[in-house]
Amino acid sequence: MKHPKIPIILLAAAMSASTLVVADDDDDDEVPFEEARLFFELNDTDGDLGIHGKIDGDEWKRLEIEDPNERRMLNVNVRGRLKRQGLTELFFESAEPTFDELDPEQFFKRFPEGWYEIEGLTLDYEERESEVYLSHIIPAAPAGVMVNGVEAAEDCDAEDLPEVTTPVTLTWEPVTTAHEDLGRDTGSNLMGQGISVIYYEVVVEIDESDFKSTAKVPAYINSFVLPTGITDLISETEDGEGEFKFEILVRTDNGQTEDDDGEPIDPNPGNKSAVENCFVVIN
Repeated sequence: MKHPKIPIILLAAAMSASTLVVADDDDDDEVPFEEARLFFELNDTDGDLGIHGKIDGDEWKRLEIEDPNERRMLNVNVRGRLKRQGLTELFFESAEPTFDELDPEQFFKRFPEGWYEIEGLTLDYEERESEVYLSHIIPAAPAGVMVNGVEAAEDCDAEDLPEVTTPVTLTWEPVTTAHEDLGRDTGSNLMGQGISVIYYEVVVEIDESDFKSTAKVPAYINSFVLPTGITDLISETEDGEGEFKFEILVRTDNGQTEDDDGEPIDPNPGNKSAVENCFVVIN
């Protein structure tokens, strides 16, 4: 059986239609995503870095991210039934190898500082495009962590974890500077210099359980009292004790008050740094 030949003109048109976004000379017509973010997260306790992203908007079927050198680093094409349904939100986080496996300097070379383009195509073939700034300014990790006034252990593997009774209050020193050992800004060394903190985040988990609680804390507060309902969850254990794991994160803005064209903008949420630790509650 012979198959009909596809005219070369139609084939060329089909190939050109496969590109994500058709060039548009009028940038004023660009419609941004409702939310578009790229940021780094440092785990200062374990010594690792990762890149995270969050994109949200009208249902789309194609999405691309290009770095400041116009190199494509992410390409998502929705297929089949999911393509007919469309996606509206995408969150991702990269693998986070330790510094022994991936030197921080090499990590930052992989993801250069600057403006990244996020482009998408909706189910109605409408274009979406946002430009987001990825900064190499990494906030210092929260230090001076205390559990009910007791200095936190070095990490969760320490032999002598703090043993406390309820209520449980976590405190830490305010974060006011960039990290002294990691990150930099293009053209200048900003290690250890002042930063703008947006908020803190406290994550609490009960060991050997699926329980996890997350709370945001305003930037002007550097303490958090665990709700009694959380610590009460261990009252049914055999010995009335329970080990809790917690994480304190600090989030800074991305330091940009102007967009790529020099127009004033409100700074977007930027990078995060975190410390992890554990304590034991005794009823």
